[in-house]
Order: sequence, then structure tokens, then C-alpha cells
Amino acid sequence: MGGANRFAGLRLEDLQGDMLPLCKDQFGCRYLQKKLEDGNPEHRDMIFNEIFPHFAELMTDPFANYLSQRLLEYSTDEQRDALIESISGELVSISLNMHGTRAVQKMIDYLSTQRQVQSLILALNLNVVTLIKDLNGNHVIQKCLNHLPPEDNQFIYNAVATHCIEVATHRHGCCVLQRCIDHASESQRIQLVTEITYNSLTLVQDAFGNYVVQYVLDLNDNRFIEAIVRQFLGNVSALSAQKFSSNVVEKCIRVADATGRRAIIDELLNKQRLERLLRDSFANYVVQTALDYAEPSQRAQLIETIRPILPMIRNTPYGKRIQSKIQRETHDHHMRGGYHHHMVPNGHYYGMNSMHPPPHYMGHPGHHMGGPQMGGEFGSRGPYMGGYGNQGPPPPPPHMQHHQNPNMPGSGPHQFAPFPMQSMGGLGEYPVNGGMTGMSGMSSHVGLSNGGYGGFM
Repeated sequence: MGGANRFAGLRLEDLQGDMLPLCKDQFGCRYLQKKLEDGNPEHRDMIFNEIFPHFAELMTDPFANYLSQRLLEYSTDEQRDALIESISGELVSISLNMHGTRAVQKMIDYLSTQRQVQSLILALNLNVVTLIKDLNGNHVIQKCLNHLPPEDNQFIYNAVATHCIEVATHRHGCCVLQRCIDHASESQRIQLVTEITYNSLTLVQDAFGNYVVQYVLDLNDNRFIEAIVRQFLGNVSALSAQKFSSNVVEKCIRVADATGRRAIIDELLNKQRLERLLRDSFANYVVQTALDYAEPSQRAQLIETIRPILPMIRNTPYGKRIQSKIQRETHDHHMRGGYHHHMVPNGHYYGMNSMHPPPHYMGHPGHHMGGPQMGGEFGSRGPYMGGYGNQGPPPPPPHMQHHQNPNMPGSGPHQFAPFPMQSMGGLGEYPVNGGMTGMSGMSSHVGLSNGGYGGFM
């Protein structure tokens, strides 16, 4: 209370020439904020003139940053133009500061002229990825996405599309990329999804990147789902046996159209490979999901392929679950006189306990279930769309033509080791870079066969 009493009855005019130290004082800062809130234009101009030369410094001060926010709120358009232009060279470093980030976010709230918007864009344009990957800076980019119209945020979409893997495989970046999709115009959304799809084989094997691919699948746009499924064909078994990508394969089985789902499950219908998948702590859940979602004839084929394997896996936790599922399915088959995929009103399948969801809905032991919460012109790859055939992939985007996946998890600045070093009973080892070797017909993380890539009409 004594500190506040220092300013009782004190006139602002008596402080001219001495306001800078007061800005950094807890009670002095509150006194000056109160003077701004009083709405006296003369007092506003006095405070503005005193602190304008020191505005960048004050934005990162534990106390003065609150005064800087108030000044941005009460300034005239002309004063705000001058303030933003004066700090443009330091705006990135201010945004990376724990106090400065709040002041910059408030500044974005109070942008009132196109001149101010352009000053902001010019200041941030070359450092978007740096800001996205920073604990404090990512909130500034998210504030731009929330507050500015899509056309003003084009600089963000340009940067994210160009550095898709680097952003998507980062703890903060994967969240910001999802917000980019939320706030995008149609052309910007297609631009981002095009890059995500092109790099989806890399992203699904990453602890953070897999959530970005799942987010695109959850958009429920058949164009996007088909393009992602096409990327995975030829690699379904390898992806099913990895911690992060197995979740994505399951989601593809659930959301793909009949043709895509059939193509995915077809890759599981190999007795030798299926035995290894059934023994795997991740891939067995993919097989269970395939049993739940396969069309009747393909489910019958899957069951007949699994049945001879059951004695060898019966004593494993996964084997018991698979056996129970098949026994229920067989019982229902005999009760109905054939395989039919009927749904009961509560959404469960006949033959499954209607009081409890299938095991894969309850979370996989060991699965990473919880998740962390476009610029240029589209069309560089051409409007390539088609079925699930073996179309050859068109050329990569211009910025990818001279290097392939430079920022893959496990290399470069992202030295993730997202996959456990464990044997899969002959299927192959998981090297530190998350790749897979030793599997017949499968290649490493870098060289997973690409099932063709298409843009979106």
C-alpha cells in the first residue's frame, strides 16, 4: 500500500522526463496505466512521447509490458503506426520472450490499419518457422491465424507448406499446423493437405507428425482420404507394426471408402506376414480393426487365413483376443446362415457384447493414444486424381525436387527415435531412425515404396 501511496495526488505533468523508470516499477506502471484509462488525450500523448523511444525494451519487461499493451490499446491510429514500425526490427525477438509474446499478441488484437498489418507481416515473414517451434513465439503465429483474415496470413501458409516436415514433426509445430488447417481458405487448405499427403509416409512414423495426418483424415474429405491411403499402399504391413503409424493405419481402415479399405486389408492377407503381425504388440490391433470393418467376403477370407495360425498364438494376450473375436464371428455366421455385417441400434456389431466396445476402441496398451492438442499457387503437381492403381507419382513440388525428405524424424535437427528397438519375431528390427529392415518386400524408413501421389481436383 505504501508504494501506491507514493503517487497519491501526484500530477502526471510533474513526472515529465522521469517516466521511464516508473514504467518498470510495479506501482509506477499501474499509475501510468490508470492515466491512460482515464481517457485524457493530453496525458496519453505525454506518456506516448516519453516511452516511444524505449517501446521495444518495455514490451519485454515484467511490469512495463502491461503498460505497453495499454498504450497500444489507447493510441491513435497514427501513434500505433509509429509504434509498430519502430519495433519491427525487434519484433521476432520480442515474440520469443515470455513477457514480450503477450504484448505482441495484444498488439495484433489492436491492429487498426492495413499499414500496421503490412508492418507485422514484413517483420515476421522470414521467421515463421522459428516462431512456430518456440514455446512463446508459436502463440504469436496462432494469434495471427485467429485474428487476421486468411489472405493476410498467406505468409504463414507459404512457410508451413515449404517446411512441412520440420513443422509437423515438432511438438509445437504439429499443433500450429492443425490450427492452420482450421483457419485456412479452401485454396490454403488444399495447399497444406497437398504437402502433408506428399510427406505422409514420413509423418505417420513420427511421434507428432502422425497426429497431423490423422487430423487430415478427420476432415472427412474423400479427396484427402483417398490420396493418403494411396500413399500407404505397398507399406501397410510395415506401418502397422510401428507404434505411431499403426494408429493411422487403423484410422484409414475406418474412414476409407470401400475400395480403399479393401486395398489396405488385401495387404494383410498373407499367411506368413499375418502370423508376424498377429504376434506384434501394435499390428495385432490393426488386424482386429480389419476384422471389424472388412466387407463380409474379405472378412471371411481374413478369418480363414488367421484360423490355422491361432494354435501358435493362442497363449499370447493378443492371440486370446483374436480367437475370441473369431469365435464370436463364427457363431454369428452360423446363427445368420452366412457372413453379414449388420449394425445394432447402439452402433455395435452383432456378435459383440453390446455393453462393451471392441478392445481397439478402449485404447491399445502401449499405443500413443493422447494427442497434442498455405502459400504459392496450388497445382505445381497438376490435378492428379485417380483410383488405387499403380500410377506413377508426378514430380515433387519445386522446393522438394533436389532433396528427398531432408528433415525426417531421426535425422537432422529432429533426432527422434520414436520406435522401440525390439524384435517382431522375424518381421524385422526397428532401427533408431524409425525405419524397418529385414522384412521381405519392405524397405527402410527412407525408402518405403510410394504408392503414387495425386493432387486434389
